[in-house]
Amino acid sequence: MSSNLQQCDSVDISFEEFARRVYPFLEFTRFHSVYYSVLEAYARGRVRKMIVSVPPQHGKSVGATTLLPAYMLGLDPDMRIAIASYSGTLASKFNRRVQRIIESREYEEIFPETTIKRGTKPAGYIRTSDEVEIIGHKGELLSVGREGSLTGNRVDCFILDDLYKDAMEAQSPIIRQNCWEWYTSVVRTRMHNLSRELVVFTRWHEEDLIGQLMQTERVRELKRFSDIDELQSDEWLYLNFEAIKVSPATEIDPRSEGEALWPEQQSVELLQAKRRLDPQRFEAMYQGHPSSREGYLYGNNFRCYDLLPRDIVMRASYTDTADMGDDYLCSMAYAIDTDGVIYITDVVYSREPMEHTERLVAAMFEANDTRRAYVESNNGGRGFARALQRMVPRVEVEWFHQSGNKEARILSNSATVLHTVRMPVDWHVRWPELYSHITTYKRLFRANRHDDAADVLTGIVEREVTPSSSGRWQRARFI
Repeated sequence: MSSNLQQCDSVDISFEEFARRVYPFLEFTRFHSVYYSVLEAYARGRVRKMIVSVPPQHGKSVGATTLLPAYMLGLDPDMRIAIASYSGTLASKFNRRVQRIIESREYEEIFPETTIKRGTKPAGYIRTSDEVEIIGHKGELLSVGREGSLTGNRVDCFILDDLYKDAMEAQSPIIRQNCWEWYTSVVRTRMHNLSRELVVFTRWHEEDLIGQLMQTERVRELKRFSDIDELQSDEWLYLNFEAIKVSPATEIDPRSEGEALWPEQQSVELLQAKRRLDPQRFEAMYQGHPSSREGYLYGNNFRCYDLLPRDIVMRASYTDTADMGDDYLCSMAYAIDTDGVIYITDVVYSREPMEHTERLVAAMFEANDTRRAYVESNNGGRGFARALQRMVPRVEVEWFHQSGNKEARILSNSATVLHTVRMPVDWHVRWPELYSHITTYKRLFRANRHDDAADVLTGIVEREVTPSSSGRWQRARFI
């Protein structure tokens, strides 16, 4: 691969500035500036292997598959770039868009040495919607559909964008396997020591190409810009943009929890409405956290209620305080009828500081006429319990230490949870994040990012249904 950048001032132009000049109609937000900065690191060879997961309709392809190839051919007109997508038609569409940029007057002013339009072309010059050569240089731009051939072509840079057409394709084990075999037999065999790869698409399934690469190769998650310089030659750089921020803030993505990625185009309200329609698919496509429905522990199998029965015999709550910075405080208020059925009536599910969640939980006790409260004393729970007792003195608050194995407890009590617990009919609307985390909770324990809600549901049934099998929690004291 040639490393001779054009010897002119245009080499110093940033990718974002380039994009603004050739596409002046683009809307740039903080997210887009970060996205384009990371893509520029790739364009300039600081990153050889990169995975980027972006929600739908957030400018993913415009940046990575339309503007980026044009920019890279401007920096190095001897580069051979291949664009791959789920169909040859879509890949050719990307190719034509790149050609139109290179033909533009704005592009010629920035990169005058990279051209595909001249009155007299060299003999044998190729220019189609699938392949175009840079005049006077070795560079070319190829496009290919998934499972298409690149026989004889050496490739310096592969850009793989949306290798699955839709959810139906991504859910097919046969298509996923065919995609993987095409990647290993076509993409990898056309690469050399200095070749680069960019995989950028919306997630559909945990075993899609991104998922398989993350299982088989070394991957470093991009949290700060210095990670780029610390990247090893055999590592992939991985960046996931969540549509609604739920992970801890980083230098790359400093948003606060609950903030939308591009609120001017897709507000939190719109995104939450999409989440309610299909939480599992939303987690995959918009949050970048796919999971297989076949592997869910609970799934969407909870029975729901509209109104509480009259014969309620107890009103209580169970609280698990946050263990670490990424964990949630989960507190569930519930009612029990004469048949022992447990009705979840209210929830506090938050990563806010304890001084804030204490007030939320206390208010929940008042609103739900809670009479007894169980609080796990692990990791600050004892202090939390004492604060609750001061704020709501009429409630019997009991703290206890939970020493039972969490994985064993959750898995062994899952059937009891589904059989005994009832959720409000609108719980997906009232507590969308909780709903998503519970219904997508996986049987493979280590595959879950959050177990706080599952732990609380387990604790409730251990207390109210199967106290003899409730692990080794030490029945402590009322405050």
